Amino acid sequence: MPEFILGTGRQKSARDVIAIAEKELVEKEGHPRKIVARAMTMELTAERSDFDATWDSFRIRARAKGYALDCMNKVAAESGGNCCLLEEDGWHILCCPAPDAKDKEKGLAALDAYSTLVVLPEVWHIHGEKHRIEHISAELLFKAMVEYKASDVHLCAGEPPLFRVDGEMRTSDILPPLSATQINALIREIASDKDWNEFNEKKQASFNYHQSGLGYSRVSCFIKAGAPHCTFRYLPEVIPSFEDLHIPIDLMESLTSYHHGLILLVGMTGSGKSTTVAALVDYFNSHHTSHILTIENPVEYVHHNKKSMMSQRNTGTDTPTFFDAVTGALRHDPDIIVIGEMRDPDTIRSAISAAATGHLVISTLHSNCAYEVINRIVSFFAPIERDLVKLQIRDCLRCVICQRLVPKIGGGRLPALEVLFNDIKPLNDAIVEGDTDGIRIGMQQTVSHSFLFESYMYRMYKEGKITLENAHIWCTDQSILDQMIIGTYSVPRLDSIKSAHMGQLK
Repeated sequence: MPEFILGTGRQKSARDVIAIAEKELVEKEGHPRKIVARAMTMELTAERSDFDATWDSFRIRARAKGYALDCMNKVAAESGGNCCLLEEDGWHILCCPAPDAKDKEKGLAALDAYSTLVVLPEVWHIHGEKHRIEHISAELLFKAMVEYKASDVHLCAGEPPLFRVDGEMRTSDILPPLSATQINALIREIASDKDWNEFNEKKQASFNYHQSGLGYSRVSCFIKAGAPHCTFRYLPEVIPSFEDLHIPIDLMESLTSYHHGLILLVGMTGSGKSTTVAALVDYFNSHHTSHILTIENPVEYVHHNKKSMMSQRNTGTDTPTFFDAVTGALRHDPDIIVIGEMRDPDTIRSAISAAATGHLVISTLHSNCAYEVINRIVSFFAPIERDLVKLQIRDCLRCVICQRLVPKIGGGRLPALEVLFNDIKPLNDAIVEGDTDGIRIGMQQTVSHSFLFESYMYRMYKEGKITLENAHIWCTDQSILDQMIIGTYSVPRLDSIKSAHMGQLK
């Protein structure tokens, strides 16, 4: 069992030492029914009958001599039989209260009396015992996620399950506060031998779990402060449609007309990128006769063959790395390649190459705005490569969709979109130049199908779907949104950015 070193400072009572130790142990292992605190001169043990009960049994164990032994004898003698002193293998053990005490409160008072006679250590080596060991039902967690409409559930020692609903963490009473023992047992139960070994060796692991009839989950487990933490990301068995996600159907269907090139779904963590990608892939699967190859870590949404043939590869088990899988994908006769995330230069380079050689590549990236994506991609590369990368992106990029989840009126959240279509020459030129302002202005031209967050949220506000306050919070530029609302906003001219650049050059 793990042992923790805790500095308590000078305490007046052994009960205070145990109270401090309990607070420390609950955060690391969950609620114990027994605490052992060991110091250089003594060992302190406390026990209780239940996890929520007060500590009602204490033992102080020491190799006492002289004054320390006199104090033990004095306290035991004056307790009226409610505290006793035992000797065992050279150790003196003060039991408060005694096993046969008639008045347990007097036995605890004797402990306090002893604490005033001696100087208690300031540093203790502590560990907890007799934690909760009841089985955690994965089925129960899935049913709760479905009932609460939660995106995630977090399991950590000392807390009941915590559910993320509409982006906020909420507690639940479906289970009492959990112990590290229970969480470790659950991870061992749902993880393969490979994932379990990875968790033990690397102190973290991520894998897919299927609860039949309820859904899938991306499970992420890791160690924090010596204790396990396990997170389930809920993924339904039935992949949601564009209608279910409240995403414009005509926009998404237009993407399925592309046969080659690069489509990116971007946003911050938890913005729904993976779900939107899954819906897009499912649409291809339902309406096209293609070979769709996905590369993920781990596989999240599970697709079954419909009109298309699906091949889903999990990095670590089906392929060593994203780079190896993307490089090898070109030999597997795919029509569409879906890359879970573009996270390193080699993967990005391979994805661009695949998009440039006649394949449709769909992937995700962390970015807060669609018009920042080009420089975000380029930043992965060394300066000497960046000009070439921008040229390649100009030629293969078809569309970037950036997504944010905005609280809707009446509860829940709706996706707000910003879309960059690489469909006009000014955008082509701005991509090559890496000109973020130029891309942003090009996106607002009426000849392009692109649009900014502000225009999308303006429509959501006018349709009564979101409040003005939330539109202000989640848009990128409040001044643009306010001008749209009062009707004074005008789209910047393309030559305005050129004039600005000329001014800077002078």
